[in-house]
Amino acid sequence: MIVSGDLGADRPLVPEEIGQRFEVSRTVVRESLRVLEAKGLVSARPNVGTRVRPVSDWNLLDPDIIEWRAYGPQRDDQRRELCELRWTIEPLAARLAAGHGREDVQQRLADMVEIMGHSAAQGDTMTFSRADAEFHSLLLQLAGNRMLEHLSGIVSAALHVSGGPGGGCERPVENSVGQHMRVVDAIGSGDATAAEAAMRQLLAAHGEVGGQGSGTPVDHVVPAPREH
Repeated sequence: MIVSGDLGADRPLVPEEIGQRFEVSRTVVRESLRVLEAKGLVSARPNVGTRVRPVSDWNLLDPDIIEWRAYGPQRDDQRRELCELRWTIEPLAARLAAGHGREDVQQRLADMVEIMGHSAAQGDTMTFSRADAEFHSLLLQLAGNRMLEHLSGIVSAALHVSGGPGGGCERPVENSVGQHMRVVDAIGSGDATAAEAAMRQLLAAHGEVGGQGSGTPVDHVVPAPREH
């Protein structure tokens, strides 16, 4: 209701009405509002109650909010913003990774590409998507930059809502495996320029630039908050 825009900014939320509408207990409503407050979607004040906060106050980098917005009216804007963010951070991560020779993580990257190849051949899109998300998360870890590593959850959520099954984006998996492997090879050889270029080519090939390839997501139940 909040992310969909049904409840605008500064709209009061009455716990009793929420409980009746969704047929849940006061405890569930109270805990739900606490989670939403932590994410910046609502604010609770004594003698004022709980109110919806403007979008500018939301933690838009929270993976839950990324997923929720994917099923609301802001989905196209969010997809564009996520693509622009990935275009900025992932090529940089690949460049930095080429200078941090952690063979264990490089091997895990190669393992993910191998899994992607097997799953693509078998038509297993779920396994393919999971390995793809793990690949990009590992890449940020390999960069040796803790702030970039902290963004891995955002990239995973972005892949889920824009590139995974039912995400509204066609993924040419046959070419994808080779493109991912070129990133791994460049990182393994320590060629920072080639690693950055390979990652840009990968993102461009999958429409992860400027919001290309966006579409209307299939009907989907908006996911519940992740457990922390």
